[in-house]
Amino acid sequence: MTSPDQPYRSGFACLVGRPNAGKTTLTNALVGEKVGIVSNRPQTTRHAIRGVVSRPGGQLVLVDTPGLHKPKSLLGQRLNDVVRDTLADVDVIVFCVPADQPVGTGDKFIARQLREVKAPVVVVVTKTDAASKKQIAEQLVAASQLVEAAEVVPVSAVAGDQVELLEDLLIGLLPEGPRMYPEEQTTDEDTERQIAELIREAALEKVRQEVPHSLAVTVEEMIRRPDPKNSDGELVTVHASLHVERPSQKPMLLGKGGSIIKQIGSEARVGMEELLGARVHLDLHVTVLGEWQDDPKKLNRLGY
Repeated sequence: MTSPDQPYRSGFACLVGRPNAGKTTLTNALVGEKVGIVSNRPQTTRHAIRGVVSRPGGQLVLVDTPGLHKPKSLLGQRLNDVVRDTLADVDVIVFCVPADQPVGTGDKFIARQLREVKAPVVVVVTKTDAASKKQIAEQLVAASQLVEAAEVVPVSAVAGDQVELLEDLLIGLLPEGPRMYPEEQTTDEDTERQIAELIREAALEKVRQEVPHSLAVTVEEMIRRPDPKNSDGELVTVHASLHVERPSQKPMLLGKGGSIIKQIGSEARVGMEELLGARVHLDLHVTVLGEWQDDPKKLNRLGY
């Protein structure tokens, strides 16, 4: 319960930044659990992912967005559109600028987009655990010059430094309003998309070269039945497809004798069993979906 002089606040905060700026890692840290996949590959996030933070004084809905970038494909254009559509309808903007990399053209491009947005901007200098004190101090100055900001905050999502301070600050900037999600809910992502993302995350860790950008995952079928090995449990069979753009990319995902795809399945299954609270049998197939990143119908089919 909140006291009369501290009204309950609720609203949306959109995280923006160039690719690989630490937006999803920060979202997961604020929520306190994993709601979005993480890798060191740019454009890992391809949807606006909502994470819900519920506190006695308010409810903060974080919207983690794809990295704004100069698009090289129709997919890239659509990812940028996701960000711009989200920016137009939130209460606070969290502009993530990594501490371990100089401010660049990508950051300046995003800053120009934010000048047209009415919501207050909080600049967060991320990844402070990966930078020296001197780098952090210089980046705080450089970041503060990018855009007019309500606050500029250094944070390490990995180490947990200043995460709670940022959370309090963001809730304080929200309008007064009622809770929008049940207190125990941490995301509104549907289960099939979460499963597809866990598979893609595992695959991103195993492949190199051009495959990460060309990879998409769809869940074709989920079958739930009693677990024959546990009378109180459930066995979920998941049939999923990993789509690549060129025939030459297929063996990169499969590996010799299917070694890579087996590793992908084993790693993804751990997260899926935690998500579903059940034993999982995972059946993966690799298919070639020619040049899907520039084909509107194929993009629609894949959910982009």
